[in-house]
Amino acid sequence: MKRIALVHPRYGLEISGGSETYARKIAEHLANRYEVEVLTTKAVDSATWKDWYVRDVEMIRGVTVRRFSVQQMRARDFQAFDEAYLAELAQGRSNLVTEKEWFEKHGPYAPALIRYLQRYRETYGAILFLSDANYLTYAGLPLAGNRAIFIPMAQDTPFLRFSTLESLYQKPRAFVFLSEEERLLVRRRFPLSEPIPCAVMGLGMDVPRQVDTGTFRRQYGLDGEYLLYVGQVDEKKECPMLMRYFMEFQKRTGSKLKLVLAGKKICRIPEHPDILALGFLPENEKFSAIAGAKAVVIPSRQMGVSMTLLESMAMSVPVLVNGGSPVLQGHCKKSNGGLFYQSYFEFEGALQYLMQHPVEYMQLCANARAYITAYYDWESIMQRFQQIIEWVSPEKD
Repeated sequence: MKRIALVHPRYGLEISGGSETYARKIAEHLANRYEVEVLTTKAVDSATWKDWYVRDVEMIRGVTVRRFSVQQMRARDFQAFDEAYLAELAQGRSNLVTEKEWFEKHGPYAPALIRYLQRYRETYGAILFLSDANYLTYAGLPLAGNRAIFIPMAQDTPFLRFSTLESLYQKPRAFVFLSEEERLLVRRRFPLSEPIPCAVMGLGMDVPRQVDTGTFRRQYGLDGEYLLYVGQVDEKKECPMLMRYFMEFQKRTGSKLKLVLAGKKICRIPEHPDILALGFLPENEKFSAIAGAKAVVIPSRQMGVSMTLLESMAMSVPVLVNGGSPVLQGHCKKSNGGLFYQSYFEFEGALQYLMQHPVEYMQLCANARAYITAYYDWESIMQRFQQIIEWVSPEKD
């Protein structure tokens, strides 16, 4: 069986997040066709990159996971450093040396992983690198040569103006994009005289057929309708704006709707009788929370992949997303299974529509599920992944 590697900063059942869940699901399904090894760090918390896992090698759901220590935690001055350099970029002044320092400060700085990759790269038929904004991709992808498959999860942010990326995006043998919007973004930003082969594909959905919403509601005292947010409650995810919008909605409408936050608290959560912060939920409780929600809200406009959106739609739950994200808005338009907003009054109007139009609401639910069934089937996705892997690594075992 051919051996392939997947490189990602964090990996484990204890870790939530869109790219982390994507990495785990892809690795687990590819393990049915290949000998899969994940090269990752011992970190759980991306805010510090502090080592948390103890074992160097372990098996998780059929996938070999090789963990490497992070040599230095994320620099305390990283935010100030980042803001200063982005200000320079805005003035058209880029610097490759500064960008190298940016990746090292951002992390995860794990040179032992890079040395391992350099030593053993030829033992892998293909090496998949996930996400462009991390040190492992920055330092590792150029070493992989024609075995590299790049899944950049690119977002339209100032980071994409880094001069370093102009070289990095020319290194892989093939790309995998998670949406057509991402493919177009990358092609506009990094036009190549000889375009690198690519495929556009999402992720199959593994959601339970039946969930116990009653137990979840009783456990957390939810006896009415609620809007659900899943993920880290963080400024980077624009959660403060979501909470401000929701409180204004309650003030203006007198609605009995609740806002349920299911994720690790990073930013301040205001005291409000209709905002419930549950913290991180185990997967079974998370699915119960999704299934019982009126809608699932995704407030971030800087979103390249949203597992929560796909899981919600797979469970016939409409989504309410920030329309500033072309990817999220694209899902809503293509599926007709969700609504989007770009201002407070659009947020209010969308919520009112969901709550006051039951017939149309049920159609949104049906459309959401139909969209996932049509475009996010595991078998077809794995067949396309296999085609790319075999093209990158045509030699026989």
